[in-house]
Amino acid sequence: MSLLALYDPALRGRADASALEVEDVTGVRTFTFGALDARSDRLAAAFRARGVGAGDRVALLLANRLEFLDAWLALMKLGAIAVPMNVLYKGREIGHIVNDAAPVAVVTTPDRAADLPVGAVLWDVDTLTSEADGLATQRPTVSLEEGTPAALVYTSGTTGLAKGAVLTHGNFAANARALVSAWRITAEDRYLAVLPLFHVHGLGNGIQSWLATGCHLRLATRFRQEAALDWFEGYRPTLFFGVPTMYVRLLEAPIDRARAIGAGVRLFVSGSAPLPAQVLEEFADRFGHRILERYGMTETLMNVSNPYDGERRAGTVGHPLPGVDVEIRDASGGAVPDGTSGELWVRGPNVCAGYWQRPDATAAAFVDGWFRTGDLGVRDAADGYITLQGRRSDVIISGGFNIYPREVEELLTTMPGVREAAVAARPDAVRGEVPVAYVVCDDAVDLAEVEAWLREQVASFKVPRAFHRVMALPRTALGKVQKHLLAGLVS
Repeated sequence: MSLLALYDPALRGRADASALEVEDVTGVRTFTFGALDARSDRLAAAFRARGVGAGDRVALLLANRLEFLDAWLALMKLGAIAVPMNVLYKGREIGHIVNDAAPVAVVTTPDRAADLPVGAVLWDVDTLTSEADGLATQRPTVSLEEGTPAALVYTSGTTGLAKGAVLTHGNFAANARALVSAWRITAEDRYLAVLPLFHVHGLGNGIQSWLATGCHLRLATRFRQEAALDWFEGYRPTLFFGVPTMYVRLLEAPIDRARAIGAGVRLFVSGSAPLPAQVLEEFADRFGHRILERYGMTETLMNVSNPYDGERRAGTVGHPLPGVDVEIRDASGGAVPDGTSGELWVRGPNVCAGYWQRPDATAAAFVDGWFRTGDLGVRDAADGYITLQGRRSDVIISGGFNIYPREVEELLTTMPGVREAAVAARPDAVRGEVPVAYVVCDDAVDLAEVEAWLREQVASFKVPRAFHRVMALPRTALGKVQKHLLAGLVS
């Protein structure tokens, strides 16, 4: 299925239905699905007038705004390839993506010109939109198939240069259909969108589910703790997709406001980083809802989800989504028994077509149709729930013993006063490497007491050899801890 086939029941079938509200300097603006369809038709004509055709890449360096949605729809109608870029990136990171993807142009605002590499073409988003306003409303006639590339979405690049995952129309459509089915999303839902649209969590899950069902969307520029409660109370969403740091901030809501908000929301979803079990339990107590945690990645969109109906188990990500196969395998590629740790291998229509211009990386990641995620986990022998144990590259091998940082991190965050924790490896002349903990905690917390308590909970080889108090953990825009930067916090 192409994305237009997925979208048209909303864009054309619900043309007169209210689709979107977005706030900008002029106030809150509202649009029907028909109006969005027409806007993107005109923008597609503007793109085409500037030479954009099927297969061409167009980079989007934009914060959450109406014009991002216009551009996405227009590029999909042209059969072009969107290259969403993290708005927090600076010149070096942007330069790598532009040089790698070779887009026709970068659609952005003029103030970002200095961040673009020499020779890159900048198209001012406001000028482009003004041009489109004067053009005819007519959808381009382009042949689109499941395998047609829709986007190059670049990995976070926390351990090296970012790679562009080639996500097709079929990938996005299959992912949307799976989520709509698993999470019971319908046209009656109201989705509060605060996640950045340059990331697959916001774009691949939120926006695609919105367009696939014709539900209502309230688009925020970004998550702001001081405004979030007002958004919940004013817009009254039934759906909210967030990352763990957002839920930590929401826990500061007064109990009466939290309860009232929880009464109106049907589903809270968390992803993009591990959700501490303590946060899930505290949120359930305060808001009256158990957050649904799921697991996905840039290259595969969504893979696994806790159930909509049934136990949303703390510390686990649940079962494979409809149409997705997941196996847990050892280092040689052999399947391991349930209850045994291994690497998650994934197969399904959600998995990307490979890495852009990286046949070496594609060959390393794909084996007989299976994608090697690089994530470690274990499947419960009794009921099949999958628990993640961190990245394969994060595993610490100390004196021959495997240490999974997430296990220690989860324990540390159960300590009173410990808000966040990260565990990473430090080279050691005797043991090869040893774990070191970086802890965000209240001033009153005694790290010596934390270490003593931890020794009572886990084997001695798992106890970090040093505990460092830090003000904050370095994170990506979606909340993933950048472990390669931790040592620099205390050097």
